[in-house]
Amino acid sequence: MPEVIEETEAAAPYGATAEAHPAIQTVNLSKRFGRTVALAGLSMTVPRGEVFGFLGPNGAGKTTSVKLLLGLLKPTSGEAWLLGRPIGDLQTRRRIGYLPELFRYQGWLSAREVLALHCELAPLPRSSWNDEITSALETVGLTDRAKDRVGTFSKGMQQRLGLGAALLGEPELVFLDEPTSALDPVGRHDVREIIRGLAARGTAVFLNSHLLSEVEQVCDRVAVVDHGRVIASGTMDELLSGTAVKVRVEGLGDADKAKLAGFGSIDDEGDQLTFTNLKPDRVPELVSAIVALGGRVYEVAPRHQTLEDRFLQLLEEEEK
Repeated sequence: MPEVIEETEAAAPYGATAEAHPAIQTVNLSKRFGRTVALAGLSMTVPRGEVFGFLGPNGAGKTTSVKLLLGLLKPTSGEAWLLGRPIGDLQTRRRIGYLPELFRYQGWLSAREVLALHCELAPLPRSSWNDEITSALETVGLTDRAKDRVGTFSKGMQQRLGLGAALLGEPELVFLDEPTSALDPVGRHDVREIIRGLAARGTAVFLNSHLLSEVEQVCDRVAVVDHGRVIASGTMDELLSGTAVKVRVEGLGDADKAKLAGFGSIDDEGDQLTFTNLKPDRVPELVSAIVALGGRVYEVAPRHQTLEDRFLQLLEEEEK
């Protein structure tokens, strides 16, 4: 479950320098829209320099959480701080980068002009604009298109431009909402490298993504949300500690398969049975049980769970 902050910490979170505080800290953060609970009691801490994945199905509360943290919505209850200051603090916003999922940029402007507009909105010192824009364009691979109108860009190029805008001013915390949704495999690789570079310099990255394979490659920790609640969180090793075992077997009916439920959750694909969260030392016991039920085992293939496996398992357990 998520790391819960003690009441004493929440009451006095500003005892040291700003750099000593985590990038994100929430205590029982909640949001209701009428009778609908969009977020229920979110408590978590994201240290500086960490890449944090925030996962969940559509409608789970991910977008609401980001809007609350950015100060775009007011919480119904609970508290939160970004970089040691309460959410909504104007000075803190200048130290935060944000790439929204639904990005739209002025098609009549060039890439350089779009970034200049964001420099002005930040606001960044005008003397730094040229270096900031040049660096952002180089980082996201758009140097050669700097003077081209955004209206001629593909969706993937516009997403790169949005990422460049989020990096202006060397932010201490960056929110990325589906940052690779419009990118090809090369673009996704580039974004992973950018994210790793941000973490290496001490910037925290809060990542929303449906591409679980991408999250698995780049995130230090993840939280899984469903129906407005965090249902699991931890490092990748902690979440993926279980082993899945795929067994190719014949001769078992549905009643026989039901008797094997004690070995873990079963994904039944006819003659292919996958058991999740099964410890390796129980595999011989599983094979013996199948044989005792009259089954014939043709193949046993242990494998580590992927993040997608674990994600689907957590949602299934939550529904039950």
